[in-house]
Amino acid sequence: MTDEKVKILLCEDDENLGMLLREYLQTKGYDADLQPDGEAGYKAFTRNKYDLCVFDVMMPKKDGFSLAADIRQMNAEVPIIFLTAKSMKEDILQGFKLGADDYLSKPFSMEELLYRIESILRRVKGKKAKDVVVYNIGKFVFDAQKQMLTLGDESKKLTTKESELLNLLAANANNILERNFALKTIWVDDNYFNARSMDVYITKLRKLLKDDQNVAIINIHGKGYKLITPQEKEE
Repeated sequence: MTDEKVKILLCEDDENLGMLLREYLQTKGYDADLQPDGEAGYKAFTRNKYDLCVFDVMMPKKDGFSLAADIRQMNAEVPIIFLTAKSMKEDILQGFKLGADDYLSKPFSMEELLYRIESILRRVKGKKAKDVVVYNIGKFVFDAQKQMLTLGDESKKLTTKESELLNLLAANANNILERNFALKTIWVDDNYFNARSMDVYITKLRKLLKDDQNVAIINIHGKGYKLITPQEKEE
């Protein structure tokens, strides 16, 4: 665990909400930098290094979507969460097309925002561990690169979708894999048909992993899935 605080760029033109969010994130151990509009947010981003951005969509001078588009020109990787009173599907899709990692419609709870931030930071940490392509899942060994699941001397070649989904679950082992994130990552769109398709693949993966009773994929109601697997202690 590093002593360096995670630095968050928070752009919110509602002064009261912005200060509340900043104070809440600071009490949770984050270094939150509050900016009142998109232009100020852009200038702050050019001067500082941030680990994550939280942007209100409706802001003066430069709206959140425009700000995100400009920031994506400089940094394609930094996670972005949009906050908005809008809940229209078109706006949500526009946000995701701009590379948003998540989207919260107002009103929302502080705890929900914190959960989303922590979830994204876990995924980013998992992504950075690019050398981790082989996972130990209980008695199983999963080679994500070769799409091979092995138990003892028996190996099974997984389909691309099975492998991609198991890879996400394994990278977030014993943590929640958010349903919408998995849909966007693997199926690109989180529509009804893709959601049903993902449920089918979850069932397939459960069958593939059934020979180890210490391993399970459980539903987390309203959030997603969790791969339960014995944890190996890191020295």
